[in-house]
Amino acid sequence: MEKNRFTEITPEIQALAELCKENGSINPELYTKYEVKRGLRDINGKGVLAGLTEISEVRSYTIVDSEMIPCEGKLFYRGVDIDEIVGGFIREKRFGFEEVTYLLLFGDLPNHEQLDAFKKMLANYRTLPTSFVRDIILKAPSSDMMNTLARSVLTLYSYDDNANDISIPNVLRQSLQLIALFPMLAVYGYQAYSHYHDGNSLFIHAPQPELSTAENILHTLRPDSKYTELEAKILDVALVLHAEHGGGNNSTFTTHVVSSSGTDTYSVIAAAIGSLKGPKHGGANIKVVQMFEDMKEKLKDWTDEEEIERYLVALLHKEAFDKAGLIYGMGHAVYSLSDPRANIFKKFVKSLSEEKGRTKEFELYSMVERLAPQVISRERKIYKGVSANIDFYSGFVYSMLDLPKELFTPIFAIARIAGWSAHRIEELINAGKIIRPAYKNVAKGRPYIPIDER
Repeated sequence: MEKNRFTEITPEIQALAELCKENGSINPELYTKYEVKRGLRDINGKGVLAGLTEISEVRSYTIVDSEMIPCEGKLFYRGVDIDEIVGGFIREKRFGFEEVTYLLLFGDLPNHEQLDAFKKMLANYRTLPTSFVRDIILKAPSSDMMNTLARSVLTLYSYDDNANDISIPNVLRQSLQLIALFPMLAVYGYQAYSHYHDGNSLFIHAPQPELSTAENILHTLRPDSKYTELEAKILDVALVLHAEHGGGNNSTFTTHVVSSSGTDTYSVIAAAIGSLKGPKHGGANIKVVQMFEDMKEKLKDWTDEEEIERYLVALLHKEAFDKAGLIYGMGHAVYSLSDPRANIFKKFVKSLSEEKGRTKEFELYSMVERLAPQVISRERKIYKGVSANIDFYSGFVYSMLDLPKELFTPIFAIARIAGWSAHRIEELINAGKIIRPAYKNVAKGRPYIPIDER
């Protein structure tokens, strides 16, 4: 096969890359010397304070006598406990993502009339411009749906007569349209990829205005548009739990940083998508699923605790799976004792595993969730507790919903666009200085050498 000169890594490129590495390495001791908080977090995982927000709170510790005491993780949307939010709409037998989106954007829980009007508004915005699917999505299918999503968002700029207007009414209008369109952009992008790359039949189902966001995802994704009530309910819960997670997570901080420059909504959201795509952020649940696939293949007995422990130790010692030394889905940058989203999700995972006939896999996940913290604390020096995060179960849920892996991270984006939009609007309302932290130069000065003397 002829080499692609645009993607080939030539020996010249390889040699220059080595030069980059040779002259680009910074002595790790300098970070300590100059008290640089790498990742903008201290050694205990506490984030460096970079801003204020009223949109959500991630709580992982309490203060007792001026001392930080780890506590069970809590997540609040606009001051309301996520446990109570999920419990409320599940108890009242309705979908919650649209309600949560309203809460994040406008600061209050909607009443019946406000919620109905909001859902109708989203339904009206859920139509792509004429020929957009044909001309933009179908003509340039990508193997990565996050790239498809980002490209589609940037292209929508060309269809907006007021694209550069950053007044709050206009940004809100743009945000609502993007929230409504994200499911279509992601699913249609996947359908194009599935058709042109895998040779499957092409299905482009129009969204139904009376369906929720979760229902429309399943309706447009599946060839027969069929789904069970439990499937739609659990996907809706997943969207609610992923909708927002404080201003400091990587993609939301990206939203604040890029918004602070005064640029347009489409550029901001495309940047946030690029951040979320990373395997250390939104792409982590795919790694969890792949790790468990390897585990199921290697284990002789899924119920043998000692055999499972040996596999987990091998993971940490870089002897199993991808040899990265990580147990994916365990641990979080902020939470220590527990991730409240994982705790909520687990309640629904069991019932879905029973409906899908995959209870043995659920039991394996549960055992790994219990054993992994013990293994990590024994094998590694850790500064705070370790528990399962939401990525631990979300990939398993998506696989049970027969969602293709290509859509795992886009589902995250479909949810998080609600939080990004709320934070962008908050940044613009409280517009201050452009966000520009300092980086200290540690290279030594040296004289210029004429080219003939080098």
